[in-house]
Amino acid sequence: MSKVPADDWRRQGQERYLVGVTLKRMRWSSKTPAWDHDHCDFCGTKIASDDIADSLHEAYATLDLYH
Repeated sequence: MSKVPADDWRRQGQERYLVGVTLKRMRWSSKTPAWDHDHCDFCGTKIASDDIADSLHEAYATLDLYH
């Protein structure tokens, strides 16, 4: 696996909150009734429930579900 170059557009400072944390793959679920999706911190892909088209329905998240 190669390292991502320092100037890669996907690098937006995520190392501040992701280095050393445990990630878990999980199905997306709403945090509140008004919350209908999230986005990947790296590529921006929409992550949402099964009824939202053109989105991922599972993704990796920190154990506190904040990222």
